[in-house]
Amino acid sequence: MSSSNGGIRVGKRTVQRHMRGTRPPRRSGQTWVTFRHNHADEIWACDFLPVIDLGFWSIVAFFIVDLGSRQVVHVGVTRHPTDAWVAQQRREATPFGTGPQVLIRDNDGKLGPAFARVAAGSRIEVLRTPVRVPRANAVCERFLGSVRRERLDLLLLLHDGQLRRVLRAYCTYVNNARPHQGIGQAIPATAGQQSAVYPPAASDMSIPVLVCTTTIGVRRDRHLSHNNATDGDGSHDRVDGRRVLAQVRR
Repeated sequence: MSSSNGGIRVGKRTVQRHMRGTRPPRRSGQTWVTFRHNHADEIWACDFLPVIDLGFWSIVAFFIVDLGSRQVVHVGVTRHPTDAWVAQQRREATPFGTGPQVLIRDNDGKLGPAFARVAAGSRIEVLRTPVRVPRANAVCERFLGSVRRERLDLLLLLHDGQLRRVLRAYCTYVNNARPHQGIGQAIPATAGQQSAVYPPAASDMSIPVLVCTTTIGVRRDRHLSHNNATDGDGSHDRVDGRRVLAQVRR
């Protein structure tokens, strides 16, 4: 087989021989996927989840996930995610000085010098993911998608305190009751150490939660308590959403 270039016929093997010297050398060592698989028990990953409340104000949730056990190590909620606040969340994730060897983060500007100093003081190597490569932090990104689909898309959030209680309860469920396909259908609490995410306090159980259900263009607001109180026939009470909001604000 041959090709023509300017009237000169060149064989395929000749082109391959000369092109071999112009190709960049292959990288030596293991790939990113292999590295993450071999050292999963020593790697944590962190990421932010932006949320909009009922007043169209922004709230930010910060998660830290253990890649080996799929356990949610820490969750924090704030309206003002500064560098100092994120650094404090990193401290709270390791209250007894035990932590990973590697922490994966993206290129978010909220992770600034204070966060880097806290990680360096704990002897944790921080690895940045490449730009526009979400698969480099796939475990954490997939978890954030589950949080939004299974919990946040069903709620009307009033303030950051409600979001904090909802996320802590959800993370406790994920850590102690939900099987994960990535670890052979095991539960994260049985695959790793007990996390620092705790269920909501007993004083929070009476705080109402607004659940918005959309069915064929018709929106229904339901006022549910944490114990899922029902009527005698087993159906939930249906109340006016505006009346519930007025009661909560008082």
